[in-house]
Amino acid sequence: MKTRKRKTRITAIPAIAGKRGWVFCLLGALLLTIATPAKAQCTAENTAFQSGEHVMYDLYFNWKFIWKKVGLASLTTFSTTYQSKPAYRFNLLSVGSKKTDFFFKMRDTLTCYVSEKLEPLYFRKAAEEGDRYTVDEAWFSYKDGVSNVKQRRIWHNPVRDPQEMEYSDSRCIFDMLSILAQARSYDPADYKIGDRILFPMATGRKVEEQTLIYRGKEEVKANNDTIYRCLVFSFVEYKKGKEKEVITFFISDDKNHLPIRLDMYLNFGSAKAFFKSVQGNRYPMTSAVRKK
Repeated sequence: MKTRKRKTRITAIPAIAGKRGWVFCLLGALLLTIATPAKAQCTAENTAFQSGEHVMYDLYFNWKFIWKKVGLASLTTFSTTYQSKPAYRFNLLSVGSKKTDFFFKMRDTLTCYVSEKLEPLYFRKAAEEGDRYTVDEAWFSYKDGVSNVKQRRIWHNPVRDPQEMEYSDSRCIFDMLSILAQARSYDPADYKIGDRILFPMATGRKVEEQTLIYRGKEEVKANNDTIYRCLVFSFVEYKKGKEKEVITFFISDDKNHLPIRLDMYLNFGSAKAFFKSVQGNRYPMTSAVRKK
């Protein structure tokens, strides 16, 4: 069952890294180990992370066949409370370098709360990209086996009327951060090459159907001079019936399920994100094969 209510018409807005920003790409990599159930079962046991985890990434862009470092991304996890109940809070910060700011300023801050059972509760994204500054929010609720989400976008620059949307689905609806909490606790051992993973995700403005394809395993070098054994996935889009690969994800083949590398294929070039470091991880990085 799906229902929608709109108060204002929402139009597409271009973002850095093509249609998908750096933050979206990193989060896509973190949700690759989950297949959404047919009913709105939004709770799960946390078997992957703990409070105090801090992950760092280096961001690169290819300009005229030369790879340039353009920024950093940081993902942190904390135990907290939400509406007086125990919860987890996730923060993801994406920051461009000073050299990048000269051409295009980028400051994205994402925050979400999930229950101890990893149920989505609240999501917020503040994005400063170029001259534009927006805040997206999503509130989640559940009734009679149905997931409901109320979303709102506020424009601070340029100033526009707020955009609001409501959406319901018989499946669980996740946001960009809450889905990673559940995704990392699932075991992808049963995946076969070519398997497709479909799921709905709230962005703060709308709910999008996403498609990922499992490609197999590969050894990949990170930005800490370490080779990791990774699960490989492709994020694809469909235009006029044709499939186009947008991002290739390389995920650590261990209990942490952390992104090690992302390859992004853009209309105006290509970009990569490399795993740099992690602190406070719940498990050893057993996917590490060797130093290089």
